[in-house]
Amino acid sequence: MRLPTWLAQHLAAFRAVLVFTALLGLAYPLVMVGVGQLPGLHDRAEGSLVRSADGNVVGSSLIGQSFTDGDGNPVPRYFQSRPSAAGDGYDPTATAASNLGPESVEDTLPVPGAVDAGGNPDEGTQSLLTQVCARSKTAGELDGVDGRRPFCTTDGVGAVLRVFHRDGLTGPVTRAVSVNQPCPATPFVGTFGGVPVECAVPGQDYSGGLVTPVRGDAPAEPAVPADAVTASGSGLDPHISPAYAKIQVTRVARERHTTPDQVRRLVEEHTAGRDLGFLGEPRVNVLELNLALDRQFPVGG
Repeated sequence: MRLPTWLAQHLAAFRAVLVFTALLGLAYPLVMVGVGQLPGLHDRAEGSLVRSADGNVVGSSLIGQSFTDGDGNPVPRYFQSRPSAAGDGYDPTATAASNLGPESVEDTLPVPGAVDAGGNPDEGTQSLLTQVCARSKTAGELDGVDGRRPFCTTDGVGAVLRVFHRDGLTGPVTRAVSVNQPCPATPFVGTFGGVPVECAVPGQDYSGGLVTPVRGDAPAEPAVPADAVTASGSGLDPHISPAYAKIQVTRVARERHTTPDQVRRLVEEHTAGRDLGFLGEPRVNVLELNLALDRQFPVGG
């Protein structure tokens, strides 16, 4: 008996669903799982997990982590990772960048006594420039190098003025405010355009002034590398540059009671070159380097 056309079409569609479900929903995933168990691929399929000397999983070679204490302070005996904007730091469920760009130079200062809709104290918002300045200052102090950067104040915020002119954008300067330094801070520069520079009053509107970053006398090539002060696009980068590792060698060697040359040798052993010889940049996996330090130069605590 010949089936009606509409029923034959539905049966053909149903058979196609069964076939593709078996192929793509069952067979293909099982084949991929099997391929993932092959030698050389197994570790990657399991998440590239890294284990300590006692066999415990301590992280992944593909996901960075912070080496800080309970208060968020860097642990001196470890190499430090680059900053992360993913959640509270290196959160794979919140991978993201800060989405702040080069024009983010002016902070939103916290207003004392102000609260948000949830009753939480106003914490303000740091610009990308101030974040970079603060990180550079901290890294410089931690590793004993010059943490100064162009357009940064000595107290680690963006060196930015709001400059008011008599005729709007032109004419003599009538007022200048260091917008990232809340009162009673002393402005990073005493005068600008012949007028005294003021500290900023949180909550006051300075939008009528012209945003004016001030370069200052910092060296053109900062001692603290860029990856020490900026987060990666994913917020999960497990690597740092050899330049950032280099400025940390002396501190780590001192904390582990060994010589800089021995620590430097470990850094070189854990430095990967450019992929295929020309893609990307040389890089150091921080977790693997720190584990090697724990094995060769263990310290208490």
